[in-house]
Amino acid sequence: MATYKDAGVDLAAADEAVARMRSHVTATWGDAVVGGFGGFAAGIKIPTGYSEPVLMMSTDGVGTKADVARKARLFPGLGWDLVAMCADDLAAAGARPLAMTDYLAVGKLDPSWVEQVVASVAAACAEGNIALIGGETAEHPGVMEADEFDLAGAVVGIVEASAVVDGSGVQAGQAVLGLHSPNLRSNGFSLIRSAVLPKIGLDEQLTEGTVAEVLLAGSVLYSPAVQRLLQAVPVAAMAHVTGGGIAGNLSRVLPSQIDAEVDTQSWQRPAVFEEVADIGRINSAAMFQTFNMGIGFITIVDQADVEAAQRALGVASTVIGETVAGTGSVLLNT
Repeated sequence: MATYKDAGVDLAAADEAVARMRSHVTATWGDAVVGGFGGFAAGIKIPTGYSEPVLMMSTDGVGTKADVARKARLFPGLGWDLVAMCADDLAAAGARPLAMTDYLAVGKLDPSWVEQVVASVAAACAEGNIALIGGETAEHPGVMEADEFDLAGAVVGIVEASAVVDGSGVQAGQAVLGLHSPNLRSNGFSLIRSAVLPKIGLDEQLTEGTVAEVLLAGSVLYSPAVQRLLQAVPVAAMAHVTGGGIAGNLSRVLPSQIDAEVDTQSWQRPAVFEEVADIGRINSAAMFQTFNMGIGFITIVDQADVEAAQRALGVASTVIGETVAGTGSVLLNT
């Protein structure tokens, strides 16, 4: 008689994985979480103090970085990537992230490494004061190879209707302030896999560690710093620098009559970007179109507020340009 296990789905392993997840997940909970672990759904109470609260949502994944992690058997950075991709998108609109759910699809469920992935999601959620209130881990036998997986998630956040940051406050003469990124985050890995990894082994050495360690380093989570910034100074616009690079993302929040001039020599790029370019023989234009190039998040503030903004952020940042009259474009001055 055929069984579910014969079809490739191991319910015992699933139960073990859930048991391993429990402590990591519930550690992110506070009194605002409604529901219990293992239920069909859970909720989050809306915080007090909002007169016209707007709920915002963002969903994303770690993309083909998962394939590099699979080959290297190195998973702890992925949760930080997932939370950052979702929560920092919300932060760019001025929203405070509240709660998250994740989705992990696997070819064959291995409770040990699944726990590592979920633990890293929970650790990032804890830093961002985000409750990890649910998720799903699904086996896809016959569709995915045994060690293949994909990781995605969604975050819900809240913002006062009058405090949504949409770029409408951008004017000529404001400062473009870039928040530093020490690594690739989870963007551009299709190019990494096609142009770089065929030419260098994951265990070979780069300036800041092995190829695997450098490429799989987890993302910085910017949303806590952005919440501090929003309490300190008026913010005209913000952009989360993901796929498409600085120009592709900053242009999304510029009014049609304003350009942003960015001096790409104004900050020191981490070594990984030069190493990726050299190994993969990727030209500068393609690098800036694909990667964050050391600037993972951008905010536009008045020139007079730059020092106060940097103090409030509490993370490494540099004035990388200014806004000028134009047509809604980003001009990268190299």
